[in-house]
Amino acid sequence: MKRYFKIWLILTGIASQIAFQSRFGAVVFIIGKILRFLFFLLFLLLLSSKTNAIAGYSLWQIIIFFITFNLIDTLAQFFLREVYRFRSYVVSGDFDYILTKPVSALFRSLFGGSDILDLSIIFLSIGFILFSAGKIESISLFGATLYTVLVFNAFLIALAFHILVLSIGVLTTEVDNTIMLYRDITQMGRVPVDIYLEPLRSFLTFAIPVGIMMTFPAKALMGLLSAQIALVSLGIGLLFFLASLWFWRFSLRHYSSASS
Repeated sequence: MKRYFKIWLILTGIASQIAFQSRFGAVVFIIGKILRFLFFLLFLLLLSSKTNAIAGYSLWQIIIFFITFNLIDTLAQFFLREVYRFRSYVVSGDFDYILTKPVSALFRSLFGGSDILDLSIIFLSIGFILFSAGKIESISLFGATLYTVLVFNAFLIALAFHILVLSIGVLTTEVDNTIMLYRDITQMGRVPVDIYLEPLRSFLTFAIPVGIMMTFPAKALMGLLSAQIALVSLGIGLLFFLASLWFWRFSLRHYSSASS
């Protein structure tokens, strides 16, 4: 574990040097991310000003749902940015080179360099969550602990999704459209899945499962999620992750290298 952490630090350092080759571009990128974050927050404020509640939730509860989504989404982008570069490795034959190295090819393909520019949004999200939580009386220590556990579970599911994308990339060289499809589907978790009608709500909760990723942690924080449902969501997260690992091994067995 310590060895892989050092490798991750080295690869992240290299990726950071590339990101800051154009300091102006990096600053514009960060400002753009922050503005996008603030504009959607403003949209929620304007929407809430026209109605007493959205799907039965107050303004601060809706904000926590959105900020939780933003935190989980940005954490996945921060740690798993290498997935977005994976197609070029397969097409160019560089993936063959990765397979020969004494480092897990899956680790290298997932954690090959984090996007340090996302740190600003991560810290901003954490700050907003703490501030918003202070506005809700029903939050307890147990709820906060369960929230943290379910955020880790959400990241595990996001990790599983990215492993599936890599596996499809190994089999078909198609990565960009698949990862964008994942991004588009998870965007539906910006607001609680309760606002969607059945059967879409159940589909987003358990089949995808966007609801478990984005909605359940916020519900747990506000004391709106039972311990039984939380345990089920943890089980689904673990199952989804194990299934993605199986599919990754399957894809490697059927991989045709660029040199073949």
